[in-house]
Amino acid sequence: MAIQRMDNVGIVVEDLDAAIAFFVELGMELEGRAEVEGLFADQCTGLDGVRCDIAMVRTPDGHSRLELAKYRSPAVISAGPRNRPHNILGTHRVMFAVDDIEDTVARLRPHGAELVGEIARFEDSYLLCYLRGPEGIIVGLAEQLR
Repeated sequence: MAIQRMDNVGIVVEDLDAAIAFFVELGMELEGRAEVEGLFADQCTGLDGVRCDIAMVRTPDGHSRLELAKYRSPAVISAGPRNRPHNILGTHRVMFAVDDIEDTVARLRPHGAELVGEIARFEDSYLLCYLRGPEGIIVGLAEQLR
């Protein structure tokens, strides 16, 4: 077998505490925080002088994780405006299944979440939406209809 599993998705942020609060409110659990630095970090990333704080958050089932990283050095490089459209090349969203999409959106709004479009119904299967969270991250939400 080529791979065992997808371990995590990494997201670089400026405000680590705000990103943690957002994803914890979404329903993820903070697994831990750590400082990363040293030769291994430089070798792995191809950068010199890496010093960053990371936080690992996981879904309640324990199968999926996000690694949130705040670089102290080298300086963070902006990838452009934080309100980039959904059709930009590269990773554009992380999707989560939720029990109640409207409640989830309401709980995330105080953490800066804004709907990209609106909550949409896909046939009789799902309610779906994209919202912009911390650092402009687009988060997808899907509520399966019964």
